[in-house]
Amino acid sequence: MPAAQFNDGGPPIAETEAADLLRCICFKTGPPRKLGVELEWLVHDLHSPHLPVSPGRLRAAHAAARSLPLRSALTVEPGGQLELSSLPAASLTEVVDSVSADLTAVRGALHAQGLALAGFGQDPWQPPRRFLREPRYEAMQRCLDRAGPSGLAMMCTSASIQVCVDAGHEEPGPLGLGRRWLLAHLLGAVLVAAFANSPYAQGTRTGWRSNRQALWAGIEPGRTLAPPSGAEPRAAWAQRVLDAPVMCVRARDGEPWQVPEGLTFREWTRGRQPRAPDRADLAYHLTTLFPPVRPQGHLELRMIDAQPGADGWLVPLAVTAALFDDPQAAEIAYRAVKPLGETAGAGPAPHNPLWETAARKGLSDPELHAAAVVCFAAALDALPRLGAAEPVRQAVAAYVERYVSRGRCPADDLLDSDLDDLLDQEEPLR
Repeated sequence: MPAAQFNDGGPPIAETEAADLLRCICFKTGPPRKLGVELEWLVHDLHSPHLPVSPGRLRAAHAAARSLPLRSALTVEPGGQLELSSLPAASLTEVVDSVSADLTAVRGALHAQGLALAGFGQDPWQPPRRFLREPRYEAMQRCLDRAGPSGLAMMCTSASIQVCVDAGHEEPGPLGLGRRWLLAHLLGAVLVAAFANSPYAQGTRTGWRSNRQALWAGIEPGRTLAPPSGAEPRAAWAQRVLDAPVMCVRARDGEPWQVPEGLTFREWTRGRQPRAPDRADLAYHLTTLFPPVRPQGHLELRMIDAQPGADGWLVPLAVTAALFDDPQAAEIAYRAVKPLGETAGAGPAPHNPLWETAARKGLSDPELHAAAVVCFAAALDALPRLGAAEPVRQAVAAYVERYVSRGRCPADDLLDSDLDDLLDQEEPLR
């Protein structure tokens, strides 16, 4: 879904104006309800997924995909991953229908070139290799490399399913802004555990069900932390953004991109060095922050690993939509996950024990498993009320039976066998 819109350029922006914009634009409340999904995919060789795909083949695949008449926006990630971002839709069915058609078209274009979309939270075989060479990605890598290798791996080898839901209403209740904000951060740990699908990196078991989530935790905390829990969402988010480190100062008039160290956006508005920031700089700054829940007018839930199978993405989309947009399911989910807040310990997500446990253990953790059973049951019960089609309801029911009820996640399937076993399949976990 499109991000919150700021006017480009203009006069320098002051600290108070930036805070006001963040409070007003990042949280848009009230009807009508909208839903969206952003699907990231690794691109693998159709028959030899463990072998690297050359830059030339990737460029040809991207060009073929861009030539298609898609409803979704198609973008390329730094490592060559493809992302499809749906338009905001009024119903779950509308999202599913439009994105399914686009995925079918993209898969066909890639298959014609011997390539496939692969559903893993992190590439199980390939080391990080940056495909895009634009100045902003050069600057991003320089910045993230300061904290270690997790940033480059996140840029180049990870893939996710990001579900976008409305921020909610002003009034209290299951669909109110405050409740939804809190629900997103507590339910997020359950979603990490239930959909963990990245236990390997460069052919080696990592000790995590979701190594992708471990990568996020390994990036500079000021860039990935959620705001403190319990605070009013708008004020807490504005403070987090202003106190977050500036990743880079974009080039103007042919000057190189600069990568300052230790400069927060708040300090930038006060000191106005190396130049004064404007609204466009604030908008760009927001894109360089990676909390598990990012408000962009709507709430973007960013913690779900990419899923195996052609239609594996349907389940996290349907479950999340049901738990946020159906009042009865939202209330049940909130009551199920609220006790997890007492387990989280010190520190906001994802840098706390609850999120670490979710990423490391998946649903083998008893507390996360118990919460997931309740939440998935509530979602399954709500889907008919949301008008979900029978194939979607069947996909969720099958997922509950195969994984949730048994305390498992897709990563457990990968860990039950050696990665080499995947190479014997015609299209491994596509």
